[in-house]
Amino acid sequence: MWIKIGFNYLNLDLRVNSVALRHRRQPRNIVFSMSVPSLLVLYGSQTGTAQDTAERIGRQAKRRWFKVRVEALDSYNVAHLISESLVVFVCSTTGQGDPPDNMKNFWRFLFRKSLPAGSLCRLDCAVLGLGDSSYPKFNFVAKKLHKRLLQLGASALLPVGLADDQHDLGPDGVIDPWLRAFWERALALYPPPAGLTPLSEDELLPPRYVFHFLDDVTENPPTQPEASDTDRPRPASQAHPFLARMVSNQRVTHASHFQDVRLIEFDITGSNIEFSAGDVVMMRPRNSSEDVEQLCQLLRLDPERQFTLSPAEGETVPAHLPQPCTVRHLLESFLDIASVPRRSFFELLAGFATNELEREKLAEFSSAAGQEELYSYCNRQRRTALEVLADFPHTTADLTVDYLLDLFPEIQPRSFSIASSLLLTMNRAISVLSSRHTPNRIQILVAVVKYKTRLHKPRKGLCSSWLASLDPTQGEVRVPLWVKKGGLKFPGDPESAVIMVGPGTGVAPFRSAIQERIAQGKNGNVLFFGCRSESKDFYCRLEWEEMERAGQLTLFTAFSRDQEDKIYVQHHVKEQAGLLWDLITNRNGHFYIAGNAKQMPAAVCDALKGVFQSEGGVSAAQAEDTLTAMERSGRFQSETWA
Repeated sequence: MWIKIGFNYLNLDLRVNSVALRHRRQPRNIVFSMSVPSLLVLYGSQTGTAQDTAERIGRQAKRRWFKVRVEALDSYNVAHLISESLVVFVCSTTGQGDPPDNMKNFWRFLFRKSLPAGSLCRLDCAVLGLGDSSYPKFNFVAKKLHKRLLQLGASALLPVGLADDQHDLGPDGVIDPWLRAFWERALALYPPPAGLTPLSEDELLPPRYVFHFLDDVTENPPTQPEASDTDRPRPASQAHPFLARMVSNQRVTHASHFQDVRLIEFDITGSNIEFSAGDVVMMRPRNSSEDVEQLCQLLRLDPERQFTLSPAEGETVPAHLPQPCTVRHLLESFLDIASVPRRSFFELLAGFATNELEREKLAEFSSAAGQEELYSYCNRQRRTALEVLADFPHTTADLTVDYLLDLFPEIQPRSFSIASSLLLTMNRAISVLSSRHTPNRIQILVAVVKYKTRLHKPRKGLCSSWLASLDPTQGEVRVPLWVKKGGLKFPGDPESAVIMVGPGTGVAPFRSAIQERIAQGKNGNVLFFGCRSESKDFYCRLEWEEMERAGQLTLFTAFSRDQEDKIYVQHHVKEQAGLLWDLITNRNGHFYIAGNAKQMPAAVCDALKGVFQSEGGVSAAQAEDTLTAMERSGRFQSETWA
C-alpha cells in the first residue's frame, strides 16, 4: 500500500524481496506531516559519547515512526520545555560531578529556585546517564537531573539509566536493556498511526545531509576559514576561535626520554582574551594529510573538489563548516576519521555491506552480543575508523559520500590547562622567572601521545601529534583557539596558603597559579611535583629553583625511578604532615590535585586523610568528614583526566 506523507509517497508494502533488499538497501525518504508522535532527544556531551548515544536513539525513533529532533541541551530553548510531551535526556558527568560544557546554561536555568513546582507536569521523560563507576561522583549529573525533573512535575517513564564504562559489556550493557524498556513504554503511550510497523534494523535511513558537488572546480580553491577573522571585534569562542600565532614549540624532556613533552607558546595579541589561573585553552585539532589522502583513495574522492550541503528536515549545516567547502577541509578539519569508532559506526556501515563475510562480521559488531568481539577488534587495539574501512574493502566501495557526516563524528575540541599567567611569563633565553609583563601570551604543557599496540602502526594522539608537528621556525603557524573557565579556583585572600600536588603535566595549572600569586605578592605557595627522573622530565626545574631561592615557593620533588624504591608525591605529602596541618588549620590552606586519574588522586587523598589522623588526632571516619567538608567549601579541589 502507499500512504501520502507530506510531498512524498512512502512505500509500506512489507512484501519486499529480502534478498534484493539485502544487496541494495535504498533509504526511505521519511517526511512527516501526518499525526505521528514526536520525540525530543537532548544531550549534554563533553567528548561526543553522549551525543553519539543521543543520535542512536534518534535513529531508533525514526524506525518507529517518531518525528524526532536531536539537539545539544544548550542549543535548545529551554523555555519551550513546558510544551514538550516526550523527551529523552542523555548526559555525561565531567570533572567532580559537573555538567558538560554544552548543557551548563540549561543546568543553571533548570535549577532556578523561581521555577514553579508543577511547570513540567505535561512532560513525559526519561534520563540516561553515561559515566564511570571508578569515579566517586558516578553519573552525578544524570541522577540530579532526574530528581529535578520530578520536582518540577515531570513524569518519568522509567528509572534513570546509569551506563557504566566499567560494566563487563561496557556502557551498552546498561544502555541496551534500558532502551528496550523505554521503547516498550513509549510505544504504549505514543503509538504510531495504524498500519505503520517499525522499519527493520538493516534498512538504511536517509542521510542527514546531501552533497551537491560544484562543477566549476578550480586548481586553487578558496581557503576554508576555520576561525573568525582577527579583525572582527568579537570575543574568541568555539563558534569564532581566535587565530593565535604559535611563538615557540619547545621539547622540555631529555632527548633520550621515552615521553616527548612540549611547552608551547601562543601570541594572542588583539584577541581580547583574558584568563586566570585554573582556566583552560581549547582548540580543535586536524587530521594528518596522510590519513586524508588515504580516505580519499578509499572512497575515490577528489580532495580539492568543492561541495555544498542540503540538510534533511530538522537538521542544520554545522556553523563552522564553510559553504562551499572542499573535501580536503571536511576530512582534515571537521570529521574525526582517526578516532576509534563506536558501535554506531558499524551499525551504519553494515547497511552498505553486500559481501557475505563482511556483512556477517559487521552485523556481529553491531549487536549487543558482539560487543566483546568489537572491543577486542577495535578498542583494545585502538583501531581507527579509517583502518576499519580498509579492513572492509567491499563495503567501503559501496559507501556513498552523502553518509560521511552520519558515519564519522565531528572532531571534538581538546582542552589544555593554561600553564602561564597574564601577569608573568618565562624568559626562555635564560629560563628563569622574569618580571616582564606580557598579557598577550598563553603557554600550555603538552605530552605527545604515542604508543604501540598489536597493530603495526603506532597509535598517536590526534591533538598532541598535530601540535608537535607544527614548527614556527619554518614559517608562520596559526592555531584557532579560545579560552574557557576551568574547574580549579584559587583563593583571593592573600593570607591563604595554597598546597598543590601536580605530578607530570598536572603541574601546568599550578605553574599558572604560582606565577599569578607571586605577581600579586602572595606567599604560602607549596608545590609537590613528581616525575620519573630528575635529569629527564623535571619540567620547569630552573623556574622552581629560582622561586625557591627568592623565598616565593616551597618545593617537594618525587623522582620515582631515580632509586630502587619508587617514591611518589603521596609519600612526601605523608612526610610533610606537620607543615600541611599547620597550613590547613592556621593559614586557611587550600589543597589541590591535578594529573592522571588512574591511581595518584586516590593515593594523595589517603595520604591527606592520614595527615588529619596523625596531626589532628581524629578517627578515619572523622578524617573522611574533614576532607568532605573541605571539598564542599572549595578548600579541596582536583582536576584529573584519564
